[in-house]
Parts: sequence; C-alpha cells; structure tokens
Amino acid sequence: MVTYGSRGDVEPMTGLAVRLRALGAEVRVCAPPDFAELLNDVDVPLSPVGWPIRALATGAIPGKAKAGLSDIAAELTAMAYEAVAGVAEGCAAVVATGSFPALAGTRTAAEKLGVPYVFTSFSPCYLPSPHHPPLRRPGQVIPPEVTGNRGLWDLHAEHMEALFGDTINTHRASIGLPPVSGVRDHVFTGHPFLAADPVLGPWQETPELDVTQTGAWIRPDERPLPAGLEAFLAAGAKPVYVGFGSMPMRGANAQEVSRAVIEAVRTQNRRVLLGSGWADLALIDDRDDCFVVGEVNQQALFRRVAAVVHHGGAGTTTTAARAGAPQVIVPQVADQPYWAGRVTELGIGAGHDGPTPTAESLPAVLEIALAPETGARAAVVAETVRTDGAEQAAKLLLDMIGRSGSALSAG
Repeated sequence: MVTYGSRGDVEPMTGLAVRLRALGAEVRVCAPPDFAELLNDVDVPLSPVGWPIRALATGAIPGKAKAGLSDIAAELTAMAYEAVAGVAEGCAAVVATGSFPALAGTRTAAEKLGVPYVFTSFSPCYLPSPHHPPLRRPGQVIPPEVTGNRGLWDLHAEHMEALFGDTINTHRASIGLPPVSGVRDHVFTGHPFLAADPVLGPWQETPELDVTQTGAWIRPDERPLPAGLEAFLAAGAKPVYVGFGSMPMRGANAQEVSRAVIEAVRTQNRRVLLGSGWADLALIDDRDDCFVVGEVNQQALFRRVAAVVHHGGAGTTTTAARAGAPQVIVPQVADQPYWAGRVTELGIGAGHDGPTPTAESLPAVLEIALAPETGARAAVVAETVRTDGAEQAAKLLLDMIGRSGSALSAG
C-alpha cells in the first residue's frame, strides 16, 4: 500500500491495512516518514517514502519552500519508484493513492515488477466523469470554446500531460520501460477504487470509467480522550470544535486566525475547542471557555461537540458526518470545496466563502450549522454513513487476487 500525502491520505490506508491483516493478508505501507508512530500503533510495517510531508508542506525543507508539485515531480516520482520497487517484489497487489508524481512512480514500479496495481481516490471529484467538472486550478482560465464537462476533462488531461508527461516518460526510459501517452488515465487506470461514502460522495455511473465504490476506509479508533479534555467537555455545554488538520493555512497568521475563530464562536455564546494542527491554533486569553488539543480521537470527540469547523478533508468530513455533528467547512485546496458543497447540499452544515475565516465571516455560517434543523438533519444523515468500506475493499482485493489479479491490472 502506497501513499504520499498528509494524515488524510494515510489514515484511510491504515484502515484498509488493518482489515486486510484481520483477513490474513501481509501488509506493508509506503508513506511519508511522519507516520511511523501511527503505523507502529497498528503493527503495520512502514517503508518511508519521500520527504517528511509536514516539512514539505510548511516550506521547512531547504530548496523546496516555494516549489510546486510540478517542480518536484521528477524527484518524487523517482523516490516513490525506489521505495516501492525495494519492497513490492513478490507482492500480490499494490494499492496506491496520494500525490500524482508519487502515484506515477508507484505504477511504474508495479509494472516493472509485474505486480497488479490498484489506484484509489478518496473523492469522486478527482475521477473523470461527464456528470461533474474537474477541480478548477488556481488562476486557471478556461478557453471560451471549451464547454461541458467532457471538454473540461479533456483539458484537464492535456494539463496533466503538460505538467507530468515528460517527467514520467523520462523516468520510465531510465529503467527500460517504454513511454506512455495519456499519463493521467495511465495512472488512474480504467478500474479505480473510490473509497468515499455513497451518501456523502456519490459516484454516478459512466461508461468511460469502471469505478468500484467501497465506502470510506475507516480505522476504528478506541483511544480514550485525554483527561484534561474530558474535564473541559464535562464543565459546560457542548463546545464548537475548530481545527484545520494538516492545513498550514498559508498566507494567514496563526494568531490572527486563532483570534478570529475564537471570537466568532463566542458570538454564538458557545465554548471553543481548538485543534492546534498544522495551522498552530492557540489560545488568545486565559478565559475558561476555550481549550486546545493536539492529535486526538476525533471519532469519539465529534460525538460530543455542537459543531465541527474544519478544512474539508474527506476523512474529517466523513468522521463529523458519522458522528452526527453539524459542519462548517473552510476549504483550502484540492477536493475541499467539493466536500463543502456536499455538506451544504445535504443540509448538514455550510461552506465558508474563501480559505481564511474571520470574526466577521464565520458567524453567519456558524449560525447555519448551529440551527436546530441542521442538527436534526445531521443526525439523520449520520445513520446512513457506512462504516464497512475498508472491510468491503479488503474482501474485494483478496477476491481479485484469488482470481489471478487480472482484474486489478487491467488498463
């Protein structure tokens, strides 16, 4: 199993790894070195790949502070290839997700070793479909002659080819493999897995792509909440949780964001629970209506809060929905605007306009999330969220492997 990404990319793979092991399979995970402790806790071996992801995301690696994904593509492709080629020989399958250059290196390694390869997406919006457009790139200008979703996805494929085609094919040539055309579809394959809940992130069937939607890959978390957090929760009414996970909130000052979100929640006469995360949220005063936590069992915590304000990662969205907690999503990048839209459409919360919450902008969406009808709707949707996605995916994989793996490696 391979991913190069943040906690939101690694946690679902851990959920699948645990289920595969329970069914008797041997599992190894290639992931950034940041997640050694997470994988060690579930006794799954880690093969580190690439730079520490938090250091890369926050600009702490020399020479990479201003590098975009296309700028580091060649290095990351080679890193993923070397990591996977070093451990995957003789494996029954390689399951991969995460950043595109790492995926390309992973597929190349699997091809070189003759091991079946399965691409997985955690969000429907990443997969080409006539039913929805691709994610809009920052600053992207759509030519006026390009209309309709199919045309937009064709443009997306051209963009991916321009960004990564030469890099991927140069690497393939260096290890004796022929070039490929259409690198996006080569990496995504024609038979991807979609590890998203069918209610939260539904897939509409299309003849262009044979998608297997398993449900989200959830790892049951049995950790108790810290004693200090338990004491805070017991000391008053349910707080509003605010945390942005693995988002460093670039371009925004941590102290300013902390002040904005705390003041906004206080306007609703609610207590505040901050998840420090990569945004480094922190207390702004010594009032007892606010508490800060680090990495914590969100599955247990979100059942005990009035609402969850977060960045809109697929995993956090699913965890909050499963807990029946109304949501406010402050989308930063990637698929996060998609999840903000889904939460709004389902009536279980609201999306914030723009990536930077302020004391002026946040109260309006908080009012929506804290309204009684939103809470009631969130409770109804919570009952529909599937919890068996990892088990379903594990069984499918083992069944495919048992049938010689031909279904896994088909284009």
